[in-house]
Amino acid sequence: MSFFRSLVVVCAVLLSVLPEAGYSRSFSDSSSSNPSDQPSRFTPQDITAFAKNVERSIAAEGAQVAILARMGRPLSDMPEGMRYTHAAFAVYAEITTADGRKLPGYAIYNLYRNDQQPDTSELVQDYPADFFSGVAELEAGVIIPSPELQRRLLDVIISPTYASLHDPHYSLIANPYTLGRQNCTEFVLDVINAAIYQTSDPRILKANAKAFFDAQPVNVNPLKLLLGSIFSAEVSLSDQPGKPVTATFERLADYLHRYDSGSKRLEILP
Repeated sequence: MSFFRSLVVVCAVLLSVLPEAGYSRSFSDSSSSNPSDQPSRFTPQDITAFAKNVERSIAAEGAQVAILARMGRPLSDMPEGMRYTHAAFAVYAEITTADGRKLPGYAIYNLYRNDQQPDTSELVQDYPADFFSGVAELEAGVIIPSPELQRRLLDVIISPTYASLHDPHYSLIANPYTLGRQNCTEFVLDVINAAIYQTSDPRILKANAKAFFDAQPVNVNPLKLLLGSIFSAEVSLSDQPGKPVTATFERLADYLHRYDSGSKRLEILP
């Protein structure tokens, strides 16, 4: 095997073990309802039933805003310390169905990677059945913030601040302490901190993240990371001044458990 071909193989292995951190889809296809880059193991009926179960579970907690996570890859493929591949906000709202009916439910506010330009991302709103389509496992991670933080999060999400916190320069392993690259979980953290500290100033948000949020070390061979950053546009080390770290759902849950009195974490299975 040639040296060049060996590098390509290593990169393929790298991408198979890194977290999804936002689904791969083409934004030119706005009708896409498969928000994962993995083949679906479950029927549409399974997905719909599970999504409804998640909605009911969140609603039973009286949540206006929750943080929702999915398993886009099998756990065996995930690096140490990472279980979920994508996190977003679930916001209770009146939803208009395809036939024009207005029903209460949860809309999902996501940062998704652009499949046509994988080093970029876009803010997209979808719904629970879309969110769980194509998952590797029917399991959801949920964080229910305290009522006060939910109120503040809703204020941010419905304001221009929400979009202003989006950095479209995407990296699968974005560093939550620095500017220049962002993935879905870092975006969720930025929105949470904007709500907590009542500011959209990125310098203040990053300073407080550095002071109080414990990022997850990216436990992948450094050579694989380097090759991934060379051969894959969705992996960048430009915002990683030292050992690579990233934000994960698990670290978000720990953060809010520590600093948001009254927050609650759930795991929802079929």
